Amino acid sequence: MAERWTSRDLLSAGWREADLSWEHITEQALDAAAANDAMRAKDEAGHALQMARADFEAIDPRLGTSLANYGVCLDLAGQGDDSARLFREALDVWRGCGPWMARMTAPRVARSSMFHLRMELRHRDTYRERWQIRWRELADDAQARLKVLAAQGTLDVSPSEVVARWRRERPAMLNDTRKLLGATFLLLAPPPASKS
Repeated sequence: MAERWTSRDLLSAGWREADLSWEHITEQALDAAAANDAMRAKDEAGHALQMARADFEAIDPRLGTSLANYGVCLDLAGQGDDSARLFREALDVWRGCGPWMARMTAPRVARSSMFHLRMELRHRDTYRERWQIRWRELADDAQARLKVLAAQGTLDVSPSEVVARWRRERPAMLNDTRKLLGATFLLLAPPPASKS
């Protein structure tokens, strides 16, 4: 289902049009990859990468995701000569995103009672620390997946499953966590092998 956000919504959330456009264009790239339209996937992923380079910081994980996805889409289009370099660059961005995450604001989530709301407000630092742990886990997972992608050099994940998960689990709010979740969930990289 398509989302509808006004300029006022974006402004009040501290978002820019580029933040939302990046999500949309990245979804289009994954949709094209899922439909086996490699050239359109490559073009859309290239557009998302251009946007990320122009509008996001060099340590923004969405730039890392854009680099990796473009490399994957180049591979799908049979033009993957630069893919290994793109995967390494993506991993470097994700490894360096700590300062970007340190500036993130913990989301304020409505709870079932005023008690929960008061507890969240009273213990804001603890609440933020818990979010920092969760954000770090997401970044660590993305890095592990990128290491697998760099080692394998091939796509071992379904683009349709990746985009379906994003559409199913994306937050309904515009906040910093959604930016990080977008970078994580829209990353076309396989999970590391389980340690069993």
